[in-house]
Amino acid sequence: MVAPKGAAGGTGQKTFNDKSKPMMMRANNIIAAKALADLVRTSLGPKGMDKMIQSPTGDVTITNDGATIMKTIEVLHPAAKMLVELSQAQDIEAGDGTTSVVVLCGSLLTACEKLLRMGLHPTQISEAFGKAAAKAVEVLESISQPIELTDREALVKCASTSLNSKVISQYSGKIAPMVVDAVLKVQHEGYCDLRDIKVIRKLEGTIDDSELIDGVVFDKKVSHGAGGMDRATNAKIAMVQFCLSPPKTDLDNQVIVSDYAQMDRVLREERQYILNICKKIKKSGCTVLLIQKSILREAVSDLALHFLAKMKILVVRDIEREDVDFLCKSLGCKPIASVDDFVADKLGTADCVEEMSIGSSKVIKVTGPHVTDARTCSILVRGSNQLVLDEAERSIHDALCVVRCLVKKQALIVGGGAPETEISIQLTEYAKSLAGAEAYCFREYAEAFEVIPFTLAENAGLNPIATVTQLRTRHNAGEKTAGINVRKGAITDINEENVLQPALVSISALTLATETVRSILKIDDIVNTR
Repeated sequence: MVAPKGAAGGTGQKTFNDKSKPMMMRANNIIAAKALADLVRTSLGPKGMDKMIQSPTGDVTITNDGATIMKTIEVLHPAAKMLVELSQAQDIEAGDGTTSVVVLCGSLLTACEKLLRMGLHPTQISEAFGKAAAKAVEVLESISQPIELTDREALVKCASTSLNSKVISQYSGKIAPMVVDAVLKVQHEGYCDLRDIKVIRKLEGTIDDSELIDGVVFDKKVSHGAGGMDRATNAKIAMVQFCLSPPKTDLDNQVIVSDYAQMDRVLREERQYILNICKKIKKSGCTVLLIQKSILREAVSDLALHFLAKMKILVVRDIEREDVDFLCKSLGCKPIASVDDFVADKLGTADCVEEMSIGSSKVIKVTGPHVTDARTCSILVRGSNQLVLDEAERSIHDALCVVRCLVKKQALIVGGGAPETEISIQLTEYAKSLAGAEAYCFREYAEAFEVIPFTLAENAGLNPIATVTQLRTRHNAGEKTAGINVRKGAITDINEENVLQPALVSISALTLATETVRSILKIDDIVNTR
């Protein structure tokens, strides 16, 4: 009996053409990513809920900041990890909109599911989504309004909008102006480095007691050992990165002292060594000494503190390595790595360096014209407990990022789901001019944007379907700034409610979300390696 032609390779051909595995793989990836998007969806908007996250060590975090939630939860699925990275990317790029970007990504993945069920190829969907994202950015830029950095009131409104969805929203009237003043002070020709704004947290008091300090405040105490001073006027400040303590042997070496004469000689040498260092410091005219923290040996010995106190030099020790750049920039001093380089040119100047009491703890405040003119500032945040302080710091960081976005791209759009509804309507209209598979993809992409107004209405306890329908009607009638007012529970002109946000936040969110969706679509298998 002769086998039919080509029957031998039949099984291999069948396996090769089997499309069920890539389809299952895509379905699994989409389900995992959507599960993560649904988790943070309830946290969107001013009426969004908070999440309580408990770490394995028992530490509790209460937050509704998308980036913090995504960073602290443990994610195992590789596709879901892409959403965690997406929220981190949005946090770096814009600082705000970290929840919106994940929710939008989940909605776009739902749209992909529908299109894949229709039989469209993932590459077709991916290319169409890329074009649709470019069109959506054009829509956002057409409805944005330019802003000048001199318009402080508009900047404060933007910072307040960012703070409205946070736990500390009732204090937005106090914090928003602080944040705007801080960014305007450190920005220079459209560039703003948030590392120049130091946020210092102190327990006791309420968030209302927080303040922007025009000068430098650092969370350290003056070394009072051996009768040290706690105030210095017309100060010459030095930042040292070497130790004022006797040198030690290597870890595996030992020095054996056999009699008291040798011991006295060792102590005498130590004393002379430290005294010589202190004399060189005094000779340069230094009156305030900041000493970087050392992990190899103690940064400053009691004997050195005794000599420095006699020389009337105020000592602050254990300055963290990451604070060195900020302090040097603020005080105008240069870090000194060796006692031989200790010269007057490397010292900074200040009118006054003093220790202040805040509640039951102490901080050091430096004031003076040079410190005020430096492009740095400090925000002192107060709070009744650690959870409130942590959330206040995260909220201030988001607000700082929002104002930084406006410095980078000076354009504003309204909030309240208005821009997303406008994108949805304009892209749906544009899809009518297209033909074939692309038209379907554009229509689904446009519909996915309705998840933002839908979720805002749902979280505010409104009827989401009726609210979104009414919102679409208003936008079709030409009211481009109509949005959901969660306080009044109705559709109003959001511009009049002063709910404004930087255009960069929304542009970044939709481009990053689309890129992530396109990446997930292109994956058809997961291969484990050893």
